[in-house]
Amino acid sequence: MKRLAFLLSTLLLLSACGAQSVWTPDEAVARAAYRHDSPPSLTIYTVVNNGSGSGAHSGLMINGSQRVLFDPAGTFSVNVVPERNDVHYGITERIREFYELFHARETFHVIAQEVQVSPEVAELAIRKVENYGAVSKAMCTIAVTDVLQGLPGFEHVRRKWTPNTLTEDIASMEGVVTRTIYDDDGDDKSIVLQEFQAAIARSLAQQEE
Repeated sequence: MKRLAFLLSTLLLLSACGAQSVWTPDEAVARAAYRHDSPPSLTIYTVVNNGSGSGAHSGLMINGSQRVLFDPAGTFSVNVVPERNDVHYGITERIREFYELFHARETFHVIAQEVQVSPEVAELAIRKVENYGAVSKAMCTIAVTDVLQGLPGFEHVRRKWTPNTLTEDIASMEGVVTRTIYDDDGDDKSIVLQEFQAAIARSLAQQEE
């Protein structure tokens, strides 16, 4: 058992070493800051395979003094959304909706579990994701559970590799609001991403006129 724990710790360390760091300048991050007017909350995302039912990815959106998205080891990247080591800033309703539909497709659906928290817990969560660092592939659920375990009210969350385990832990909490997002797009979301970025660019240009 000790040997297994040692090997697992080594694997986690080596995986972290291979993560790619992204660091947007302070000005862009400050300019993008957005806070939704809903109560402070954490939204845990799980991407689920429609065929097997197995979890494929975990993410975390935090609404506190601002709304940020922690998408560890994720493929989500929009040119108007500043990123620092898997933390995305400026998560407006339009960006949130796109994030959900970016992951939902004919082969996967998305489960969104929202839990209201105190302003203090929301701020602690933001600090924890900002300090977590870049996350390597296949480590998304480990990263999200690491963040949640250190928050008041989330001590029961198990540190696991599998996204479905996290979904189960959050479902056991009182007051959790769950949504399920489906989409019939194909697996290649590159065209959808290009169209979305072009639409955002047009909106920004109109605002500047």
